[in-house]
Amino acid sequence: MMKKILFGAMVSALSTVSVAQEQQQDVAFAPDTNRIKSHLFFLADDLLEGRDTGSRGHDIASLYIATEFAKYGLKPMGTDGYMQSVDFRKATLVQESPALTLTRDSAETKFKYPKEYLTGPDLLNTDTSLQGEMVFAGYGIVADELEHNDYDGLDVDGKIVVILSGKPKSFPSEMGAHLASGSQKAQYAVDRGAIGMISVTTPTAEKVRPYQSRLSYIHTPRLAWLDESDKPANTFEQIKGSAFLSEGAARQLFDGAKMSLDEIYAMLEKDETPKGFDIPGEISLNKQSKHSQITSPNVVAAVEGSDPALKDEYVVFSAHSDHIGFAKTVKKDNINNGAMDNASGTAIMLETARLFSQMDKKPKRSILFVSVTGEEKGLLGADYFAHNPTVPVENMVANVNLDMPILTYEFADVIAFGASHSDMKASVTEAANNAGIELSPDPWPEQALFTRSDHYAFVKQGVPSVFLVPGLKSKDPEVDGSKVFGQFLSTNYHKPSDDVNQDFNWDAARTFAEVNAQIGHTLATQEKAPAWNDGDFFGKTFGK
Repeated sequence: MMKKILFGAMVSALSTVSVAQEQQQDVAFAPDTNRIKSHLFFLADDLLEGRDTGSRGHDIASLYIATEFAKYGLKPMGTDGYMQSVDFRKATLVQESPALTLTRDSAETKFKYPKEYLTGPDLLNTDTSLQGEMVFAGYGIVADELEHNDYDGLDVDGKIVVILSGKPKSFPSEMGAHLASGSQKAQYAVDRGAIGMISVTTPTAEKVRPYQSRLSYIHTPRLAWLDESDKPANTFEQIKGSAFLSEGAARQLFDGAKMSLDEIYAMLEKDETPKGFDIPGEISLNKQSKHSQITSPNVVAAVEGSDPALKDEYVVFSAHSDHIGFAKTVKKDNINNGAMDNASGTAIMLETARLFSQMDKKPKRSILFVSVTGEEKGLLGADYFAHNPTVPVENMVANVNLDMPILTYEFADVIAFGASHSDMKASVTEAANNAGIELSPDPWPEQALFTRSDHYAFVKQGVPSVFLVPGLKSKDPEVDGSKVFGQFLSTNYHKPSDDVNQDFNWDAARTFAEVNAQIGHTLATQEKAPAWNDGDFFGKTFGK
């Protein structure tokens, strides 16, 4: 049914587009706020029930996006027309099943779940069983670039590593975020033969995300996209189990060890990393998980470039179409509509696609528009597309990601997270100036936002990327953009109140669409493709 609807929409729409282009050849980069508004209002409507990954509501959103691409005459670039279906394994923890036991000197300590420790569902096994000796390995990080190796001199082969959450304070923010990510820490452990991982909270972790706040997510399922052999991606069969310890549980674990938890924390306060050591005793973890499979689509389309050689290179716009579905609340309004997150970004991308489709003279390079699923589940749709691109990965020269633009005040600048890592900074600056806007530096470098949205999946495939949002400077001196952003995060972020009743500023939406079009045009017409800066960590680590 979906293909029939799309085919009919495309056939009828293509003739309409050709007429519209003849009549409106000069409308490029003059965004239509009514179109942006209509996209946003539809995508954030209660009918779509929060667009959760794999839900009927998200399927409706994907179909809407695909029919809009068809209406503009964009070239289908999915694996089935505009669609690229992604199969996911969904794992849910049986809440009564976790059992974590420390055995030392013939005495057993049974930790209480979830009061003293947390463990998530297992994507690989429905019955998880882990038992082994323990080795403390600091933060569990190996960073040759920073002359840091927490595994130096340790034998963890066949053992369970106990590591501190986070990273040393002295680590550069964005580089450190990559080095200290869960997937990287697991890789370091696997490379050295570990069979399990136990993470320990720290004072810094408690300030950022208190253990108590983590209890709200114990029922959250885990998802992973499935490869051709139906194996969940980014998983490690060698790691038989993992857990996260509260301070109280960690204190018991280190009781009688070479160092106490208090001594370790004292070193962390001075930004010193304690050297690893064996922890006496053994630990065992058992739990059960339920598995199911769901499917959810990315939507992919392109405006073909005009240069015979350069049209095989692609500037990629990305925006996630999913949100988090229903809220667990007794209140009548329990739909997380996701108007700002990310109906607004998707609406801007759709309008940007329309603007390019109606240009009389297309840019030299092609422009690829990718609406991705599963962002809220861990950037999964983008990661799938980056590993299974519908154009050669080496032909994707740049990515501009649109995620949660706050469109409630007229901004005078934009922020492009990650721009300083490549020469895209100059391109974005030029494009923003063309739209009468300036580019401002990252106001929150400590949060490492460059590693926290869909563009990062492209970065890890070597594609220079930026994550673009409206800036904090307002054209209205009475408006403080930082306060507006902070208020959204505290009041509406991931809540049912992120709906169409917010005070949208459609002039801001028009400006943001214009800036995006200018950026896409600059990147698609400049002589050289974007390149990583010499010596940049991400360029050296992932660059082509």
